[in-house]
Amino acid sequence: MSPVEIDGNLMKLLITNGSIKLKNNHQYINDLNVFPVPDGDTGSNMQSTMMSGVKAIQDLNDEPIEKIGKALSRGLLMGARGNSGVILSQLFSGFAKAYQTLTTATAKDFISGLKQGVKQAYGAVINPVEGTILTVAREACEEAEKHVKDDQEILEILKIYLDKAKISLDETPEHLPVLKESGVVDSGGAGLIVIIEGMIDALEGEIYHEERAAKKAIQRAEKQAAKAESETEEFGYCTEFIIQLEDEQKFNKDKLIKQLNRLGDSIVVVADEEICKVHVHTTKPGDALNIGQNYGEFANLKIENMTLQHTETQLHAWSEETSEDSMKGHDHTDFDLGPRKKYGLITVVNGDGLKNTFKEMGVNFVIDGGQTMNPSTQDFIDAVERVNADNIIIIPNNKNVMLSAEHAAKEIDDKNVVVLPAKTIPQGYASLTMFDANADLEEAIEEMKELIAHVKSGEVTYAVRDTNINGLSIKKNDFLGIKEGKIVSSQKTRLETTKGLIDQLIDEESEIITLIVGDGVEKKEVEKLRQYVEDKYSEVEVEVIEGEQSIYAFLIAVE
Repeated sequence: MSPVEIDGNLMKLLITNGSIKLKNNHQYINDLNVFPVPDGDTGSNMQSTMMSGVKAIQDLNDEPIEKIGKALSRGLLMGARGNSGVILSQLFSGFAKAYQTLTTATAKDFISGLKQGVKQAYGAVINPVEGTILTVAREACEEAEKHVKDDQEILEILKIYLDKAKISLDETPEHLPVLKESGVVDSGGAGLIVIIEGMIDALEGEIYHEERAAKKAIQRAEKQAAKAESETEEFGYCTEFIIQLEDEQKFNKDKLIKQLNRLGDSIVVVADEEICKVHVHTTKPGDALNIGQNYGEFANLKIENMTLQHTETQLHAWSEETSEDSMKGHDHTDFDLGPRKKYGLITVVNGDGLKNTFKEMGVNFVIDGGQTMNPSTQDFIDAVERVNADNIIIIPNNKNVMLSAEHAAKEIDDKNVVVLPAKTIPQGYASLTMFDANADLEEAIEEMKELIAHVKSGEVTYAVRDTNINGLSIKKNDFLGIKEGKIVSSQKTRLETTKGLIDQLIDEESEIITLIVGDGVEKKEVEKLRQYVEDKYSEVEVEVIEGEQSIYAFLIAVE
């Protein structure tokens, strides 16, 4: 017989089982991406978000359901990645409000929590779109609410919820023509169903464990997930040292980082031609020092016992040139980039060239990420805490990063945080060309927004499957030209695809085109594109930036 009430331990089991089932099947959710591009990450974002919630409750045993709900809500919010992750965190954080003062919960309480979550999720999105996870969650909740009654088994009401959710998911293409044209259902809604199935499986005795393949695929995301706070947690040692390199030619930064990864986390490795600075949190500081000494002699070192002194969180004498992007997940909260400034800029990009470009334009902190690597809410909070400025401007450069950034901004009390509506890297790049550090905040933001509104963005990548979309018949491995989120050009060759995209972006008012070149693109191809623009659009100036970004061979800005 299924229980009619849920206590804290059972809620923990349901959430954990549903999360692990999603984690083990996240690639299936990724593959439902509408666009046939190699950056489908809905499943990855959702499972990473849910596993952050699991981590927040994993050490809570025999606790009232109220406490489980609060810890889960906080864990989900801090670990939320991408729009799908933020929405999912809101759907399940409704428990925290519905379970206030409760030790156990009935089926009615459970559905009340889901209903509160739906309300929060709709409120978290500025322009809610039907035919998404929002619709699936709302319609399933409404159906379950019609049938829930006193002393009802939890399993029974969850099955009613699931049946309606499946029907709603199948109907999502009727709400969104782009889903229908692509022959897929909404990926976020599909992910929610997998979680509910995992909950039902737990009630029926089928308990899941993390599959090795899934674990390996998201190992990086797990390391960045929010950790559950515990008074008995062993913090280990904050270990910092500077090495005078003996032979810079033999020094391998990536190898050093991999060696340190085996010992701990919060790793920072910054090197130039002569010295290497290292920071790591580890329970074995001696092993870290031994690894470092293989590359040269110590110029300076410091070890602090964080278990005894975890409130003392200072990093000393690290310059603005420190590689902030490698500090994601770092626990220190008072990282100081020099004297207090009026403005601090934070952005999200991947590719060494792009990181350097944005830093040269005045960005104080770069979060490594973007497509396929959406930062969490906690990542943004950590970044804001490390920039010593009164006003922080976050430049997301990706529409799927906006919600996490906005939720992080709401969590910051001691600084004024503004999220710039830059949804593409070209928009973010263009906005920085107009940033005036001497202007008032409102004036500076308006100038940046104005430029964002006038820049046209393009992306070139390749198709991972056959599909028909926007009137184009696309085959796997065809190249894709994307203008403002819409596929407008598709050819067998990258060069011709990029030319077609450029023709769509440039008009009679265009003055400058910026080609941000991705990793692996040969110079001769870039020169052919430069020549193409100069020959066909003689009034348009061509600028080339070696971005070294992954997935997208070209990012294009036209102003």
